[in-house]
Amino acid sequence: MKNKLTNIMQDFSKAMLVPVLMLPIAGILIALGNVLTNARLIAMFPLLGNAVTTGFGSMLSGSLVAILNNLGVIFCVGLAIGLARTKKAEAGLTSLLVFLVFINAMNKFMSLNGMLVEADSLTGTGQALVLGVQILDMGLFLGLILGCVCAFFHNKFIDTEFNNAFQIYGGSRFVFIVLIPVTILLAVFLTYAWPPVQYLIDSLGQFINSAGNFGIFLYGALERLLIPTGLHHLIYMPFLYTSLGGTAEVGGQIYEGCRNIYFAEMADPSVSILSASVVWDARGLSKMFGLLGACLAMYHTARPENRSKIKAILIPAAFTSFIAGVTEPIEFSFLFVAPILFVVHAALSGLGMVAFNLLNCRAIGPNGFIDFLLYNLPLGIGKTHWPTYILIGVVEFFVYYLVFRVLITKLNLKTLGRETDGMEMKLHSKAEYKDKVAKEKNAGKSDGGINAALIVEALGGADNIVKVDNCFTRLRLIVKDSGIVKDDVLKRDTGASAVIKKGEAVQVVYGLQITKVRKAVDKELGLEQ
Repeated sequence: MKNKLTNIMQDFSKAMLVPVLMLPIAGILIALGNVLTNARLIAMFPLLGNAVTTGFGSMLSGSLVAILNNLGVIFCVGLAIGLARTKKAEAGLTSLLVFLVFINAMNKFMSLNGMLVEADSLTGTGQALVLGVQILDMGLFLGLILGCVCAFFHNKFIDTEFNNAFQIYGGSRFVFIVLIPVTILLAVFLTYAWPPVQYLIDSLGQFINSAGNFGIFLYGALERLLIPTGLHHLIYMPFLYTSLGGTAEVGGQIYEGCRNIYFAEMADPSVSILSASVVWDARGLSKMFGLLGACLAMYHTARPENRSKIKAILIPAAFTSFIAGVTEPIEFSFLFVAPILFVVHAALSGLGMVAFNLLNCRAIGPNGFIDFLLYNLPLGIGKTHWPTYILIGVVEFFVYYLVFRVLITKLNLKTLGRETDGMEMKLHSKAEYKDKVAKEKNAGKSDGGINAALIVEALGGADNIVKVDNCFTRLRLIVKDSGIVKDDVLKRDTGASAVIKKGEAVQVVYGLQITKVRKAVDKELGLEQ
């Protein structure tokens, strides 16, 4: 039961990434719109001060802000697609139809019972206009609820078929037929059930805010501590897109969630400084700076004869963390051999966010250096205080370095380059290399240099694999028997940085090449669509 619940939560966490990974693109383009309409830049480069450029910049920022006002429908469709096991396109279309049915059903029910307030005074009433229809203000949670409901019924009934004249009502049509009464009843139920739930959410948000820096510390530490389970998305996403991350009025529109707020503020030239709620997305400090200090500490504490070897491991991992914010290759290098370092890493990550808040920094830094530059430079120092972010990061680099170095040496932790057993540090000979290449050819190496046949074999063979999926950095699988999965082969011969097992659920961490790995494995298993 526990493993089943964990698998459900991991599936939900993974499915949330479908819409979430799209939204930063909107933020980056809003930043580009700001560049094209920035008065200081136009003064420096008069060529930008023409109607075409400034008009396009205004349209770019203004049109993309509309995404933030419609996150419910976006997450409904994205979550349904992510959770659907098969025929994902049909699941997405069905979820869109269900969303339209729901908002109109709730509006009609509330109207019949005299529950609607005047449409010109919705602020503070708990009601809002969703796609022009007045209903209870459920924000992002409406999309999450409907997306999960749609996916559940889609997976249950998508293969239902009928004979003769009724055959046109099978498959996705039958799913929608079943969902219509379910959606209407759900609209009636949530009309009464949602207000107390919203009260609890608001109370939790008030508690977190009243906790001040301690709440920020817990948030930052937990977000890192849950990395091994793959459930860390469930910590930060509610703060990014719901009222837990703050509520603010920007340009006459109410926005919930720290990311929605700062995206709207980026597009509003009347906003002189970003809101303090941006602290909930300051997760990039440890990614860009802290873990680089950890890498340097591991390098300096390695045995001298191994330093040149682990340099080849640490430099690419550190570069990926700094540029793109992908941290698993570094974190998993010490998670299992020295768990105390991972706990310390989580604590230092939380403390970095506390420093961000104490120093009144307002810079946007959720991931790596590329995001940091694109978001903050166009907005300027006054609106973001981005040099403070760099200063905090530099200090965090040295703190990580000193703490990791002291712990590794004093506790004699077996990090990279210090292990005596169980760690392959030797360089392969030319003969060994030719032998490995021959084996890879015989195993059927996949496109893009991914040895899919070896990956499948190490996972126990095709017959042992029940389900294949992936998130941003991990191959996520359900297998019949995780005991026959060969962790050492996956890590040594296929480029995986870690293998995590939880009952029948297996996660293999591949980092930024995960898309190529997933395609190659699907092709090897004959799952290509």
